[in-house]
Amino acid sequence: MTKDIVIDKINEFLVEEFEVDQSVIKPNASLQDTLELDSLDYVDLVVVIENNFGFKVTGDDFKSITTYQDFYDLIFEKVSAK
Repeated sequence: MTKDIVIDKINEFLVEEFEVDQSVIKPNASLQDTLELDSLDYVDLVVVIENNFGFKVTGDDFKSITTYQDFYDLIFEKVSAK
């Protein structure tokens, strides 16, 4: 799976599941601020990642995530390692 496909898939489920406007999803934008994530939303995000990509992420995985690019990189790294 290419990085562009991973990014497209992520953006698609963020728009659908979190009802975020596609226009705010930019690589350097804050993931938490634009999605207005609370602790339950992070649980939902973990479930959506598992359903779409077939692996689990942990709270520790999110510690270094601040931007969409960080998020894309994490998911692509885990997809590539499968």
